Amino acid sequence: MARPAPHLSYLASRGPLSLALIAIVLSGCSINLGSLTPSSSQPEPAKLTSQSNIASLSETIKNNQNDPQAYNMRGSVLAQAGKTDEALADFNKAISLDPNYGQAYANRGLIYRQTKRLDQAMADYERAISLDANYAPAYLGRGLVYKARNQPAEALADFNKAIALAPDNAEAYYNRGLLYQGQKQHQYAIDDFTVANGLVPQQAEPLLARALSYLATDHPKEAAADLDEAVQDDSQNPQAWLTRGLAYERLGDKSKAAGSYGRAINLRPRDEVARNGFARVGGKPGQSYDTF
Repeated sequence: MARPAPHLSYLASRGPLSLALIAIVLSGCSINLGSLTPSSSQPEPAKLTSQSNIASLSETIKNNQNDPQAYNMRGSVLAQAGKTDEALADFNKAISLDPNYGQAYANRGLIYRQTKRLDQAMADYERAISLDANYAPAYLGRGLVYKARNQPAEALADFNKAIALAPDNAEAYYNRGLLYQGQKQHQYAIDDFTVANGLVPQQAEPLLARALSYLATDHPKEAAADLDEAVQDDSQNPQAWLTRGLAYERLGDKSKAAGSYGRAINLRPRDEVARNGFARVGGKPGQSYDTF
């Protein structure tokens, strides 16, 4: 039986959309999903990655130096705290203690994927799947490696499998939506982002992603509604403010567009797309504009 253990969350990059301006907005854009898991099932990230929690896990390891689950647990916490090298060491230790520990392979695969070691990531995801053919995070991770290698058919198959195994996994829907979006299959993308948003509300990323597909299909009103919510969920997200400016510009509301572009500029002062948008709608530095 598979050993219950934490798994890490995934990052995803977007593909280009059809409208020229949206393509500019998307270029270089990367969304960090953080942890799209139901809030009831996992501690808050600040608590999960606290020094006291790491210290407590270290004490557990001190008292149980041959427990692979303890190393995997601490590795997961260290990874979410951004301590990649230390996390990798813990996953390596867990695997050395238990070479059949599938979740540890999947977690190590994520570290390798995030650090662009795609061949090693693929090998770890393959190993995790060989040990547990029903482990959804491994399919999600392998799908993201396929996506990074520009193998959309294989990526789609893995995202479909991850969703079939874990229908409540918002990350799987979100990443499949990004794949559809990159292929300009915007209605499929919208459907997946809608499911992701329903599973984990108050996350800006699925709303921002859905808004971009709405804009690409000439539905600026729906895009603006999503972006209104997105910037309230994450007021420090410059991409959300920038895209909101574009949506309101398309709706002819120059004041809200200028206010949104202005917020994007405040957060990312050198963003030429935001600056050009601000100028395009008649924005003037030092002047106040409505955002809502």
